[in-house]
Amino acid sequence: MELEDRRWEESGRRWEENNKRWEENWRRWEESEKRWEENNKRWEENWRLWQENMRRWEENQKRWEEAYRRFEAIEEELRRLREDHNKLREDFNRAYESFMRRMDSFERRLIALGARWGLESEEAFREAMKGIVQEILGAGKVERWRYYDGEGEVLGYPAWVEVDLAIRDGVHVLVEVKASASDSDVVKLWRVGCLYERVVGVRPRLVLVAPFIDERGLEASRRLGVEVYTKT
Repeated sequence: MELEDRRWEESGRRWEENNKRWEENWRRWEESEKRWEENNKRWEENWRLWQENMRRWEENQKRWEEAYRRFEAIEEELRRLREDHNKLREDFNRAYESFMRRMDSFERRLIALGARWGLESEEAFREAMKGIVQEILGAGKVERWRYYDGEGEVLGYPAWVEVDLAIRDGVHVLVEVKASASDSDVVKLWRVGCLYERVVGVRPRLVLVAPFIDERGLEASRRLGVEVYTKT
């Protein structure tokens, strides 16, 4: 009887221990189930976020592709504009070179024509210009002043010097009319003016009338105070 009681007590104790273990295992199971549910929620949230990121990535990828296409179009337009610009510049350079060649040719012809005209008909040209000279100066009459330069002040050797003279209101104006003028013509008129001032005692106004005068002639006129009239 006593042995039977001890066995029964031992069985009861083991049952209680197993029951405690079962309860502990069940509690752990419930905790694991809870953690699983939490992890499952997190996984679902992460999956949702992943899908959202993928959607955004695809949208950004499309935007990048569109931006790249626009960039390529802009680059192509810039390349075309550069080609057009280069072509226009080449056309302009060719046109400018052609224009300058024509201008050089025209200038050479004009100089040659003026020089030939000056050699062949300087006197006739001077006579034709008298009316215009009188209009420019406002003088009633243009005369010819002639003086023998014995000391060679003008030409460097003794020679007769002639120049047109107009006097108005006490102002003496020496006028030289040339079909084509250069710096040497300006210097010659200036020397005639110096001679006239020494001989007559009056400092004259110097005027050069010519349809054409080169750049060196204009520079000389500015330095020596000679007035130049080229438009008639």
